[in-house]
Amino acid sequence: MQEWRVKRPCEERKALTMKRAFIFLAVLCLSSFAIDAEDGEKSGLAMNYYKDSCPQAEDIIREQVQLLYKRHKNTAFSWLRNIFHDCAVESCDASLLLDSTRRVLSEKETDRSFGMRNFRYIETIKEALERECPGVVSCADVLVLSARDGIVSVGGPYIPLKTGRRDGRKSRANVLEQYLPDHNESMSVVLERFANIGIDTSGVVALLGAHSVGRTHCVKLVHRLYPAVDPALNPDHVDHMLYKCPDPIPDPKAVQYVRNDRGTPMKLDNNYYRNILDNKGLLIVDHQLATDGRTKPFVKKMAKNQNYFFKEFARAITILSENNPLTGNKGEIRKQCNLANKLH
Repeated sequence: MQEWRVKRPCEERKALTMKRAFIFLAVLCLSSFAIDAEDGEKSGLAMNYYKDSCPQAEDIIREQVQLLYKRHKNTAFSWLRNIFHDCAVESCDASLLLDSTRRVLSEKETDRSFGMRNFRYIETIKEALERECPGVVSCADVLVLSARDGIVSVGGPYIPLKTGRRDGRKSRANVLEQYLPDHNESMSVVLERFANIGIDTSGVVALLGAHSVGRTHCVKLVHRLYPAVDPALNPDHVDHMLYKCPDPIPDPKAVQYVRNDRGTPMKLDNNYYRNILDNKGLLIVDHQLATDGRTKPFVKKMAKNQNYFFKEFARAITILSENNPLTGNKGEIRKQCNLANKLH
């Protein structure tokens, strides 16, 4: 009997301690769930957002991107440029795609958007979606997912991206230059603009790796060739640039371009970084990326390691794609991507 009396208080204390620990863990789990749910509500985006409302949506976009790429190889470069030009300007809301009206200029027609094209193929994708699920999938999501699948088409990584964006109703042409850095901006300005949307230095270096594909119009290059050649350019590369851009004042409508990467012009890879370290970057921003003390270490690392480039590129694209989206009851689902819906 004496032994039982000694053990009982210990057992009760042990049971009480375990009960308290269980309650603490339960509260912690519920708190964590609540925080996750709150974060999800804040962004309004989700993986496979259309799984119930339009289960085939992402497959349709992927199929259309692949089909269009087979017919027109340069569409993939357009998809990639679209996500940068749209999502970096205040919101990822497909404002880029809106046509000009009598009162408002389209973002597509600004100087920063020089050379952008293939917008009509976004409409091709949208039309395919409308046949399957009318009024369900936003143009903003078409823009983002076409970029994701376009990246794969040119050999880049597959990047899982959330959906659920809605479309804006207004052009942001009047503020575009406050958000999009120009190719002649200082590296400080470039880094600051991207930092404002949460992309750090390694992410900026990775995003500019998109210059691995496509081409640059001579309009953007001639200031490095005329009246005197920029001494920072690799002499072995200058002859090719002069051959492709023979006029000091090129016609903006002429087909006068230089491939961004002569070695693998149709492939997204880390050859871009080797080129700019060898002073073969076409744009001032390319040259600065390889020489600025803040960015050069990342350039060298990406030049040596393509997996690292792809990892940072995917991370930066994800952040860009989630920049201040319109969700819930904000915005609309456009019937045509180049026109805001008529309000009745």
